[in-house]
Amino acid sequence: MKNRLLMVVVFALVAAVVVGKTTAAVVDISGTWVFSVDLEDGGHGDPTFVFKQDKETLTGSYDGPLGQFKVEGTIKENKAVFGFAFTNEGEARKATYTGTIESATRMTGTIEFSGGPKGKWTATKK
Repeated sequence: MKNRLLMVVVFALVAAVVVGKTTAAVVDISGTWVFSVDLEDGGHGDPTFVFKQDKETLTGSYDGPLGQFKVEGTIKENKAVFGFAFTNEGEARKATYTGTIESATRMTGTIEFSGGPKGKWTATKK
């Protein structure tokens, strides 16, 4: 009888852990974020992003050294991928930010420009 009770308790605990992991809430990063971007070529910028999150879909805006652009992306668990298209010297380019949501107010990650430099960034929510 004790073994059955112990098995039921262990099964219930395992089920609770599995359900908790599969239904973990995605952190909502909606709001204004200030970024600090350092590029491999020595460039630096402090753009501002305003995000609106709807489940795993991310939209918003970028305002920084490259101008002002609409942003689109995705959120899955604590990973975010977002970016925008722009024109530089007549050439179509894209900036792609890939990051980890460390908390509701902090993210870190990498940036890659099509046809250009790569870099790292940190961001803090206002």
